Amino acid sequence: MIEIERKFLVKTNDFKKAATRKFIIAQAYLNTHPERTIRIRISDDKAYMTIKGKSSENGLTRFEWEKEIMVEEARKLLKLCEPGKIEKYRYHIKAGDHIYEVDEFLEDNEGLILAEIELSSEDEDFIKPSWLGKEVTGNLDYYNSNLIAKPFKTW
Repeated sequence: MIEIERKFLVKTNDFKKAATRKFIIAQAYLNTHPERTIRIRISDDKAYMTIKGKSSENGLTRFEWEKEIMVEEARKLLKLCEPGKIEKYRYHIKAGDHIYEVDEFLEDNEGLILAEIELSSEDEDFIKPSWLGKEVTGNLDYYNSNLIAKPFKTW
């Protein structure tokens, strides 16, 4: 239940050629306290509730608990969420033994494209495709929960 993740800006749309999957995500937060967030997400025909703890000092690791819930339950819970939501296209791109999840944000965060990769250890080696830009791991501005309060279009 510990997530180890690195996050990068994406500098070109070249990643789309390598994508093996594309789907839309809508999500909002029941709680965005600095010590924990509780997210409700609908992704195509599935829905999830996720609880994330505070990130480590370097931003690489944090507690994460996720449970699939019924889509109808998620729709009802979204009505209870704090104001604002995130909508984005997510692409899956295989790179070696890993899958990058690339998020192309919509609405108030349009123009922002982020890539995330989950690792099994903080020092694990991984392939860095040419479309990968600056690393933003640990930069709170790029956390989805913060993009609701301070959307990319306002930067």
